[in-house]
Amino acid sequence: MANFNPAVLKGDNPQALQSALAKAEAVRAVLAGIAAKHGAGAALASSLSAEDMVLTDLIAKDKLPIGIFTLDTGRLPAETYDLLAETAKRYPGTPVSVIFPEAADVQTFVVRFGINGFYDSVEARKACCGARKVAPLNRALTGKAAWITGMRAAQSATRAELPVEDFDSDRGIPKYNPLSDWSEAEVWAYVRHFQVPYNALHDRFYPSIGCAPCTRSITPGEDVRAGRWWWENPESKECGLHVKQA
Repeated sequence: MANFNPAVLKGDNPQALQSALAKAEAVRAVLAGIAAKHGAGAALASSLSAEDMVLTDLIAKDKLPIGIFTLDTGRLPAETYDLLAETAKRYPGTPVSVIFPEAADVQTFVVRFGINGFYDSVEARKACCGARKVAPLNRALTGKAAWITGMRAAQSATRAELPVEDFDSDRGIPKYNPLSDWSEAEVWAYVRHFQVPYNALHDRFYPSIGCAPCTRSITPGEDVRAGRWWWENPESKECGLHVKQA
């Protein structure tokens, strides 16, 4: 796991930039290989994180036939919607599809647990993530040949072992994590160098951003994902999008 260092956000580390530029070429090759193998059947599941914005930038630059979608849970911060709008302007040839939860699923959760019931137990929180994120992801990936994420191995204890290419046994398709070996410093060096759009909350000490009620700012030295579901143990801090069910 990595501790939060606000200085990293400046992206002014020459060594990190040199490493990021070299790794970006490797990622371009990975993405090109995915496009060649799966064509438009491959999709980037973007949370609009800095990592996903790096991948979006690379896909757009090379005009790859890889679709991009994001999940609108209905409870995202305003800054995330601002970034979505800015992304559309920056990359007009690479549209980001927005996937919404089913109203009936959200209503079922609220009736059972309450509007903010996710604070009460891990069960309730995962049920909320299930309705607002996991079910929409499953719909978005139905019929896809492969999916891509911006996850990095250094982000949390639940992601320590993260291969570049994996197999999603639940959905029966390959899953790619092209930035698996990137550091946070490398991500931000790339973002700053190429002026890639990013969420304004990052500048206010939100290194990891999800739904507004489940995300808070953190202090220097805390784990980078300390602001996500901060009332839970680190071992449970996944929404279910990247947890194998089978």
